[in-house]
Amino acid sequence: MDREARIIYMGTPEFAVPPLEEMVKKGYHVVLAVTQPDRARGRGKKVHPTPVKEAAQACGIEVAQPEKIKGNEEFLTELRDLKPDLIVVAAYGKILPAELLAIPARGCINIHASLLPRFRGAAPIQRSIIEGDEVTGVTLMYMEEGLDTGDMIAKASTEIGRKNADELTNELSAMGAELLCRYLPAILAGEAEREKQDDSLSCYAPMLTKEEGRADFSRSARELERLVRGMGSWPGVTAYYQDQPMKIREAEVEEKTADQAPGTVLSAGREGIRVACGDGVLCITRLQMPGKKEMAAADYLRGNSIEEGIVLK
Repeated sequence: MDREARIIYMGTPEFAVPPLEEMVKKGYHVVLAVTQPDRARGRGKKVHPTPVKEAAQACGIEVAQPEKIKGNEEFLTELRDLKPDLIVVAAYGKILPAELLAIPARGCINIHASLLPRFRGAAPIQRSIIEGDEVTGVTLMYMEEGLDTGDMIAKASTEIGRKNADELTNELSAMGAELLCRYLPAILAGEAEREKQDDSLSCYAPMLTKEEGRADFSRSARELERLVRGMGSWPGVTAYYQDQPMKIREAEVEEKTADQAPGTVLSAGREGIRVACGDGVLCITRLQMPGKKEMAAADYLRGNSIEEGIVLK
């Protein structure tokens, strides 16, 4: 039955593209892709299609982009008329109402980017880095009305190491695609195992905010380095040098103590910009200044100076 099953796919960002493409590659019958409406983004604020919309259209799959789902009877009727066997979700971007979850014969499953019950919510990849987890992964799960509370089907894990949020997102997306297609036959046959989550082990991973990205050098260098990797390309981590915002794109930790006040520039040269922290020293190795491209700190310092002893805010 598996290749004949009618599947609706719901997803929006780049993370959700590999699972869709892998299902198509394996010959599964995706009858509709549902994604968020096109939004204006980037410097020019041009309207761009979502990554899932572009991927679905390239595969010849019909696309729907409802502004809302809850209470949208016209859209829900459209889904019912498609008579889906299964709905697969990956980073769609909105909580799905009970009336949608009840539509497919085999239920709704989700590819969630954490090892549940750890990090339920919108930003599990980033939070796993920021909180210093050594391992993360993806969980294939059945969906219910609660936020990422459904029964688990399977997991796959990976070490975080020094990966940043963008690198980890790409890796987990590929892992999710493989896990999905490995378990689809059992899911469609109604034979997939279900494991309840231990709610006492769960924690919430809220969306990132720009405010969280303000560099606070009173924190330890290790915490700040994780923050830089976890905040990724957006919103990033920002420090201020002479009232100019400096985006810290990459940094390293030096296990040294510094007598100067947190935020004090200890040196600025080929190795980067070394800054005193509440504990240890943070060496900024890549940065982006206003109106400039991202570059190595050493390259920036060839044509610009950052004074030793000045305090970054």
